[in-house]
Amino acid sequence: KRKAAFGSVGRRIPYRILHVINENGESLGNMHRAEALKLMDQHNLKLVLLRENAEPPVYRLMTGKQIHEEQLRRAEKKKASPKTGQVQKELSFSSTIARNDLETKTKQIGQWIEKKYHVKVTIRQAKDSTADMFIVFDQILKNLSEKATYLSKPKAVREGVSTCILRHMSEKELQALHKLEKQKMENSVPVANRDENEAPKSSELNQ
Repeated sequence: KRKAAFGSVGRRIPYRILHVINENGESLGNMHRAEALKLMDQHNLKLVLLRENAEPPVYRLMTGKQIHEEQLRRAEKKKASPKTGQVQKELSFSSTIARNDLETKTKQIGQWIEKKYHVKVTIRQAKDSTADMFIVFDQILKNLSEKATYLSKPKAVREGVSTCILRHMSEKELQALHKLEKQKMENSVPVANRDENEAPKSSELNQ
């Protein structure tokens, strides 16, 4: 049986008895679907299936805004998790990692990225260290600028531990990056220099 997408549930509910949660997250207990639909209409809400395998199935009364926010949250979670068949490698080290060791780790990440693997990088804040873990993430990405980008941006998962997930850049992203770099280079050339390049002096032409 095909599972309905979150937020797509309307008035056609196949279950006679439901466990209903209100829009504030409070349980209203078990009730007949007719009673649940009546509540939905009275408060101008929508009934959304949360847990189909529960006994009885759990539905929640939600506003349109709540449904939209939940859809965004689920999409972000799905985006951050590896796809079926997608290989994910993991690498972890301390924030006080030596420069040459970091270069070695970055090369390893680059090799995995070239194979189109997702790479989860975890950095542990060393005791008494003031190193900024997010700067280390950005440094790794900078050294892999022609290959990798963030699938999941750096975030603190618990105190003293931060993580991110890197993925291979698409052709479209690479083209956009090259275009941006070209624009930056053109904008950084002084006007005087550009004029000289565009209109060489007569003395130069006679040489």
